[in-house]
Amino acid sequence: MLKKIFIPAVLLCGCTSLTVPPEYQYKEIETSYFRLASWQKITNPKAPYKIYIEGDGAAFRADGSVSFDPTPRSTMLREIAFGDKHPNVVYLARPCQFVKDEKCQPQYWSIARFSKESVQSEYEAVKTITKSNPLTLVGFSGGAQIAGLMTVRYADLNVQKLVTIAGNLDVRSWTDYHNLPPLILSDDLADYKTEYATFKQVHYIGSLDDNIVPQITENFVTDSSTLIYVQNATHNTGWEKEFEAVRSE
Repeated sequence: MLKKIFIPAVLLCGCTSLTVPPEYQYKEIETSYFRLASWQKITNPKAPYKIYIEGDGAAFRADGSVSFDPTPRSTMLREIAFGDKHPNVVYLARPCQFVKDEKCQPQYWSIARFSKESVQSEYEAVKTITKSNPLTLVGFSGGAQIAGLMTVRYADLNVQKLVTIAGNLDVRSWTDYHNLPPLILSDDLADYKTEYATFKQVHYIGSLDDNIVPQITENFVTDSSTLIYVQNATHNTGWEKEFEAVRSE
């Protein structure tokens, strides 16, 4: 049974709220594995698209245990997307965020968060929306991993540019750095590093990010000119000064 866990007009997350602009429509996208939540502003279907892919959300509780609901509490990526003036802009959630069904087992926001079925579901959603039109993918945190895996695996996506914000691009390096158990049911963009390097890309890095620490991204990315350091930004805070820069990508 499908369970919706959102309020379409005003998104409530902890102590913050974010009003959805009227030009954005909430749409659920059915894929082979999951039904994905999205908010879409499509004003010219033949023009390029810009798709924002959410991070891992509230995957874990404060005590380190897996949460019951991975819907993100932070509104940051939605705030960036909803202020983007490009003609076709989409905010795309990850599996089991905002809407859940019987397939939503905790593994899909823990050890299988980058599984083949998760990546394929995101791909199917993006393909359904964009067809073969040019697109820019913007991935926050774990959403950057999803965006990268989609791009290198599915040549029929017309990806013109990849933008990451505090992006988790190297899963093994990330788990090793934090002494975390490996994500044994997930894939890793590090296995496609050569292919990934051929795409146009830019990476926003928080100088104070202690989750995706700068050196992980620095070691993964082959062209240092694609790195933009955001001073005093942590993983989830301090990015406001770069909102317009990301929107203009």
